Amino acid sequence: MTLLFIGDIVGEPGRRVITKKLSTLVEQYRIDLVLGNGENAAGGFGITPEIAEELFDLGLAVMTLGNHVWDKKEIIPYIEKEPRLLRPANYPAQVPGRGTAILDLPGGSRLGILQVMGRAFMPTLDCPFQVAKREVQKLQELTKAIVVDMHAETTSEKMAMAHFLDGEVTAVVGTHTHVQTADEHILPKGTAYLTDIGMTGPIHSVIGFKKELVIQKLLTQMPRRFEVASGPAVLQAVVIDFDPVTGKALTIHRLRESE
Repeated sequence: MTLLFIGDIVGEPGRRVITKKLSTLVEQYRIDLVLGNGENAAGGFGITPEIAEELFDLGLAVMTLGNHVWDKKEIIPYIEKEPRLLRPANYPAQVPGRGTAILDLPGGSRLGILQVMGRAFMPTLDCPFQVAKREVQKLQELTKAIVVDMHAETTSEKMAMAHFLDGEVTAVVGTHTHVQTADEHILPKGTAYLTDIGMTGPIHSVIGFKKELVIQKLLTQMPRRFEVASGPAVLQAVVIDFDPVTGKALTIHRLRESE
């Protein structure tokens, strides 16, 4: 079984490159299902119901979000009823939406998806490690194949989560920093790992935003509203082959496809 996980989708350029490239990638790599992070899909900040539906129609089976989950207020009633759209599971229990999903796979097997958010340089939530352990145990009642999106700022927190869950899940992959890392590998007990999948959005930018605005903010430390950059876009993703029966990862490799 092969899955494709698309890195943080940033604005219209990110959605555009998915439209252009995804079907070819699915055919080329014989992808069985597509996941993605959509928390920046609406102008770089959050996601709307309309954009979520657009991405689902393009072939994404489940989308994770992150710290920008609530940036568009219209997503609140939508996420409550849409099981394919996940927010971090370590938000308080009374928060709308859910942090896990179960997908039925070809051949009768299943895949569990979990998102948790780190706490270093991020909003303070419940402990992602304790929540991940609890939620993984629940998912294991239904399937041994589980993918975890660790939405976090620091590499160390992401690495720690991967080792914490090694052998318990199929993969731990990182989102949020928008910079694809080159450390994909399979841990000793069979869990695939990549610190950050990267960004699907404008190439000539600073993590998807107009470079001039970001540079001015850094030079002056004055408030500055960021805008998604224009120009050619790149699709960054990770491909993971796994055994749906044992839940063990078989291979992992990065993808980078430009317009």
